[in-house]
Amino acid sequence: MAAPLPPGAGHRARLRDKFLDHGLAKFTDDEVLELLLTLATPRRDCKQQARALLKAFGGLRAVLEADPKDLAQVEGVGPKNVLGLKLVPAVARRYLEDRLLTGGRLESAQQAADYLFLTMRGLTREIFRVLLLNLERRVVATEDIAAGTLGEAVVYPREVVARALKAGAAAVVCAHNHPSGNPRPSQADRQITAQLFHACRAVGLDLMDHVIVGESELYSFAQEGLLRSLAAEHQALGW
Repeated sequence: MAAPLPPGAGHRARLRDKFLDHGLAKFTDDEVLELLLTLATPRRDCKQQARALLKAFGGLRAVLEADPKDLAQVEGVGPKNVLGLKLVPAVARRYLEDRLLTGGRLESAQQAADYLFLTMRGLTREIFRVLLLNLERRVVATEDIAAGTLGEAVVYPREVVARALKAGAAAVVCAHNHPSGNPRPSQADRQITAQLFHACRAVGLDLMDHVIVGESELYSFAQEGLLRSLAAEHQALGW
């Protein structure tokens, strides 16, 4: 006689089949977590742990970004579960970085902003980073120009232009993070963006965006319309 299936085995199989057939499109947040938890919990139902995690942290993203020590405080969540929950976002970041930096074409400024948000949020020091792109909008280099505060960043536009020209770039996406967590731009941020735009335009470079990365959101000068305003100003002056 065959050994009885462990409790929840049929439900686990249905979750796996559902994912393989449809991806995560038809999953609720608790089902996503439940499926992740089953990978490290072979013979036990994980529905309650998934719900407990969502209750404790408030959402799927918060769970995946939580500190391992805090995750381990949730009843039923063991070390292997914690490893799996932390591994998923880390692999996602590595995948996006590899895809972008190995010849992937940027279809939009939003794609660059998403990558920068994933790789820069949570940094404890303010970093000024640039993505350098060729005419086909493929990334040829990513560089950290400086660390510190933008209040002392008068050299940034000149340095950005110099590195872009050296790399043979045609377009630039700039970004810096706010360790405080609030991505709203300061007056210094706005001034630097204007200087970057005009410095790039003067040598035929396209400044696609300047992104400010906060803790849970970002600010895009392109999406907010400032770069369009600068372009109109540039044209009006006949530069």
